[in-house]
Amino acid sequence: MKKVTSILLVLTMLLVLVACGASDTATETNEASTDSAGAGEQATDEVIKIRVGWSPPDITGVFKTATDYMEKAIADAAEHGIEIELVTRSSATHTDAADQIKTLENFIQNKVDVIVVSPTEVEAVKPALKKINEAEIPLILVNMLDEMEGIHVDNFVGFDNAQAAAVSAYSMLDALGGPGVLGEGEKWDVPIETSMDLEWWEEQYKDVPTDSITGNIAIIEGIAGDFFSSERNRGFSEVIEKFPGVTIKTILPANWNRQDAVEAAENIIQNNPDLDGIFASCAEMALGAYIAANNAGVAEDLIIISNDGTPESVQAIRDGQLDAETWHGFPEWGWYAMKFSTMLALDQEVPQKFDIRPRTEYLENADNFYPEPKLEAIDWEAIKSAVK
Repeated sequence: MKKVTSILLVLTMLLVLVACGASDTATETNEASTDSAGAGEQATDEVIKIRVGWSPPDITGVFKTATDYMEKAIADAAEHGIEIELVTRSSATHTDAADQIKTLENFIQNKVDVIVVSPTEVEAVKPALKKINEAEIPLILVNMLDEMEGIHVDNFVGFDNAQAAAVSAYSMLDALGGPGVLGEGEKWDVPIETSMDLEWWEEQYKDVPTDSITGNIAIIEGIAGDFFSSERNRGFSEVIEKFPGVTIKTILPANWNRQDAVEAAENIIQNNPDLDGIFASCAEMALGAYIAANNAGVAEDLIIISNDGTPESVQAIRDGQLDAETWHGFPEWGWYAMKFSTMLALDQEVPQKFDIRPRTEYLENADNFYPEPKLEAIDWEAIKSAVK
């Protein structure tokens, strides 16, 4: 009896041990299931990571502004669980297309998710853009809206360069004495929220007598013969040529560079004592032109009109160094290039063209542009929720 009892006790103990073991095993399995379910839930909230290659011609002036706003967009995205790694590599100089081609090839080799390019010179970099297409990496171009034969561009963030320079031409006519907001001509009451774009200027000037404005002006272009210089020269000249009393005395290149523009403007001022104004195709060159005019003692009498829109150039308008400028939207370049890069990396549809719509900046409306450019909020949560 004692033996049976002992056996029963042993069996009872074994059953308890087995039951406990089974219970422990079940607990571990449930915990594993819970962990697995947790990972599944986290998958929907998982941080999205993308890598964007950004190739500007240089990293000063306008391109620094664009890059700064790329970084702002990246910081904004990070708050919503989207991590964007921006790999920025600029050319050794603004004119070094070969260096930019090497950068683009490096981006391809490193398999970045999206490539954003502002071409140093359009024709020169086409072979590298074709390689990006062949690698099936989404391509965004900033600084232009013009199609390129044989190149597929997923998204343009930019503007029409000829139209932008045409806006500058109307600002020059205004400053020379035509009606408007700048010179000594008929003054318009323009609400500061007005977008003084090309359509607006054309409407305002449609009845202005073409023989009513006179003056002698010069152009400082970027690189003679390149796409951007040629388009801006064309847009500016086509407007000025409608007014026979306004003469373009000379066009000199300054390679989009401030110091080169100082030298070009010195040359222009010395050889044209009857000069009324200078149109510089970018802010860096306009600021160089102001330095030369100031050194020559003619800054107060010389009109300087520019294209671009950087914190420094807008401040120069406030300080009376530049008369007006045409907005090219560098904050928009950076802000929207990051939005569209993220969407392209996630196989989402984006607009083929995002037009900045160039418009006039001058003293009264300068605060519309800096220090706080008006940018639409990016709905990062909607971008995340649309992930396939």
